[in-house]
Amino acid sequence: MTEDVLEPYRGQLTGYCYRMLGSAFEAEDAVQETMIRAWRGLDRFEGRSALRSWLYRIATNVCLTMLENRKRRARPMDLTAPGSPDHLPSAPLAETTWVEPVPDALLDPADLAEARESVRLAFVAALQHLPPRQRAVLILREVLSWRASEVAELLGTTVPSVNSALQRARATLAGLPDTAPRRLTPDDENLLARYLEAFEAYDLDALTALLHEEATLSMPPFDLWLRGTGHIRAWLTGHGAGCRGSRLIPTRANGSAAFGQYRPGGEPWALQIIETRDGKVTAINAFLEVKRWFPLFGLPLALSSAA
Repeated sequence: MTEDVLEPYRGQLTGYCYRMLGSAFEAEDAVQETMIRAWRGLDRFEGRSALRSWLYRIATNVCLTMLENRKRRARPMDLTAPGSPDHLPSAPLAETTWVEPVPDALLDPADLAEARESVRLAFVAALQHLPPRQRAVLILREVLSWRASEVAELLGTTVPSVNSALQRARATLAGLPDTAPRRLTPDDENLLARYLEAFEAYDLDALTALLHEEATLSMPPFDLWLRGTGHIRAWLTGHGAGCRGSRLIPTRANGSAAFGQYRPGGEPWALQIIETRDGKVTAINAFLEVKRWFPLFGLPLALSSAA
């Protein structure tokens, strides 16, 4: 057996580690460490258990170690009350504060097709409320559909302990907003095409007509966020007016539509991740640290006027 047998698992392990850690960069680091440990132990593996189970055991241990003594990652909505479009953001917060986006391209296509909703920003943020071992149990049981006996073996515990942890995790998530699974529909795809057209034209009548009345706009690394079509429109005509004339380049993140936003002149400005429900845009998540995000998503750090 050679290390080549490990590579097909990279995408699904990345999805698992991302749900555990809330960061694409940390997930990549965790998977790389998992692969190194597995490669070093291949000659001792000898098929004592399924290769997939063995890799997930290693990845879980790596993630649990990384999560020791660490504050949970969050979204701006988890930290403060909604702000006012009249106020500018305060100082940016450290990157370790935030649940970060992940490119769909890093994830296993089959995993993404089966459990797309489980990598949504809101769901990943909700997972961060769980203690790490409960988080692992819920992901393995509810997202990846492992049997309780498999999870117990992986974690070195008992089936009753796994079932108890799962019940506690479910109860915690039930008390949090916006964790229900959703699937992208053809109507959503049409909605996103209209969003792109309205944003690039900076037609705020058309744009706000696409927003849910309780839609949110967030801008990590700042904790300021806005709720409601009136406040979002006021921001876009006030402090955010520099977005007029922007170009949006489509990409995919967290199982959702996303856009690289470039201001006039080709300046990279934000990675927008758009969430939808019932034919409306419910959230515009604008990640502003473009030098961090654009290379990860394969987006250029400048856009020529001819592009």
